[in-house]
Amino acid sequence: MVLEKLGSALSDALRKVTGRGFVDKAAVDEFIRDLQRALLQADVDVKLVFELSNRIRERSLNERPAAGMTAKEHMVKTVYDELVSLLGKEAGNVELKKQKILLVGLYGSGKTTSAAKLARFFVRKGLKPALVGCDTFRPAAQEQIIQLGDQIGVPSYAQGKDPSRTASEAIEKFSDRDVVIFDSAGRNALDAGLAGELKNLKDAIKPDEVFLVIPADIGQAAGKQSEEFSRLVGITGVIVTKMDGTAKGGAALSSCSIVNAPIKFIGVGEKVDEFEQYDPKRFVARLIGYGDLQGLLEKAEEIKTPELAKSADSIMSGKYSLQDFYEQIESIKKMGPLKQVMQMIPGLKLPEGVLDVQERQMAKWKNAMDSMTTKEKLNPELIEASRIKRISKGSGLKEDEVKELIKHYDRTKKMMRMMGGKNLKRGGFAQLAKQFGIKV
Repeated sequence: MVLEKLGSALSDALRKVTGRGFVDKAAVDEFIRDLQRALLQADVDVKLVFELSNRIRERSLNERPAAGMTAKEHMVKTVYDELVSLLGKEAGNVELKKQKILLVGLYGSGKTTSAAKLARFFVRKGLKPALVGCDTFRPAAQEQIIQLGDQIGVPSYAQGKDPSRTASEAIEKFSDRDVVIFDSAGRNALDAGLAGELKNLKDAIKPDEVFLVIPADIGQAAGKQSEEFSRLVGITGVIVTKMDGTAKGGAALSSCSIVNAPIKFIGVGEKVDEFEQYDPKRFVARLIGYGDLQGLLEKAEEIKTPELAKSADSIMSGKYSLQDFYEQIESIKKMGPLKQVMQMIPGLKLPEGVLDVQERQMAKWKNAMDSMTTKEKLNPELIEASRIKRISKGSGLKEDEVKELIKHYDRTKKMMRMMGGKNLKRGGFAQLAKQFGIKV
């Protein structure tokens, strides 16, 4: 999980408070100590931590709860509100219009990859982006931007050794594109020479947006660097990268409080689609264990396909084949790592390691089904000993592992039959189905 240790510590601390018979000063003080420890371990700036602590203590003890709200509920809401304020207040909206975007940041912060991810985001929104490589300092940086552009089907331009001239030529070349994204050389904002080059590049581009790309593992340097880049080029938004690889992303996330610019996106993996629009309200809800059903439904909407709809219809009618099971696994994979998807379900807390095991198991089952014929997937009862042997060899799995897949399918099919018919037409399942446009 993004900041998994922080989330676990915060949710545990809140459970201790809500598990008490009543909330008094001792309970609030104990929670504050746990909160401070968790935030400091996540590298949030000390000054911000103590300001946050004082606000939570003051509001929890002296503010009157809203009508119908208990003291415990009031405290949980106070913690939620203050964490949201610390980590961004409002979602960093991105306008879907014709514009130029300049990415700036430290060397090795992930600007080039973020440029491609940003372009991919605009493609999914129906716009026509282009990529420009203005990093003439790092070896092969311009080649990388061209390769990434080819990978996502977006035109790119990266020629010459003068960043400002490259930018000017690209603006003319891509006058017909909706969004032009400019990658710049990584630099320390305190370096006077490189800072001057960055100012010249901004003057040449005249960007509508200037996004600071900052790695989650930057630590306490986040605040100072953010301030300097903001002073140099006027930061309008922040992209936090490498959120999947550190437990200490608090400093980067709280940097928005320092530069007064919203976090627009977070990078949660290396692939071009592992890039999320940042909403502090939904992020904090996931962080403290309250889930993000809106985000889950949005992910599901993105991967909705005719095949998945057909599979859902089969389940609703009481039919269920290995082909349907295969489509479900494919759809889950498109939504992202299983651990990230499960975090979006409110109140779901599974033992450590369970999801990793399940993800590996799903990968094995997919390999086995890739070695089956379409006829076998549609009619699993055809799969007897000789076919299991063939599937085993084709997938590189043991015969027992193929048999386990068949057993799992049989168990699931029986469960679907028990749930079938009128039972599926009522309750929460029917409500969820409506989100996908499935009639029950």
